[in-house]
Amino acid sequence: MKKPQLDPEHILVVDDDPRIRQMLARYFEEEGYRVSLAGDGKEMREGLEKSHVDIILLDLVLPGEDGLALARDLRSRSDIPIIMLTGRNDVVDRVVGLEIGADDYIAKPFHLREVLARVRSALRRRQPSARNELPTEVYCFEGLRLDVARRQLMSHDGNEIMLTTGEFDMLCALVKHSGRVLKRDVLMDLTRGRNLEAFDRTIDAQIARLRRKIEPDPSHPALIKSVRGVGYVFSARATRQDT
Repeated sequence: MKKPQLDPEHILVVDDDPRIRQMLARYFEEEGYRVSLAGDGKEMREGLEKSHVDIILLDLVLPGEDGLALARDLRSRSDIPIIMLTGRNDVVDRVVGLEIGADDYIAKPFHLREVLARVRSALRRRQPSARNELPTEVYCFEGLRLDVARRQLMSHDGNEIMLTTGEFDMLCALVKHSGRVLKRDVLMDLTRGRNLEAFDRTIDAQIARLRRKIEPDPSHPALIKSVRGVGYVFSARATRQDT
């Protein structure tokens, strides 16, 4: 059954296997999504130039540039959600994918309903709350303004600080538990549920990227502090201002 919506969300599937591309296209189109297909990095970039894309399903193994290189390039200039598709049963590849900013990964062979659930979850985290009757959840700290419902982080001069989905979820988890030391596995649960295993390197890399965006001096962090052998703590005072 198709989803009733006037402006369907746009999925770009990047996979060199035409059977997988067509299978995913048919399935998601039946679910009401708009789907574009690409077989390599060149076609992916062409697809991104032609129209707005809401999420990318990106295969790890591709001719020419592999999925990790493409994800790294994408993340350097865009916060578009990326879900990696991998046929490799290699933890290192999965960790590296998450470290460079992928939002999720799915191992092949996969069940189409699982892919749908992961896509919906990633898109849901990206969307501002449509329930305007609910109070806005806002946290202010050190001249920054974190609007949870609108998924925005604003600087003191009114400019938006662009965060990836994972970085925003990580910051929300830390700010909401300000002053409390959070273990890495707790952070993974708070930011991704139990869809993924908790990899120390993944959390550390994400924290490092977040520090570069919000800390006055990332080499001497004052907001997100490390607790050796335990995890991280958000040390700034965060004031909640609901409206």
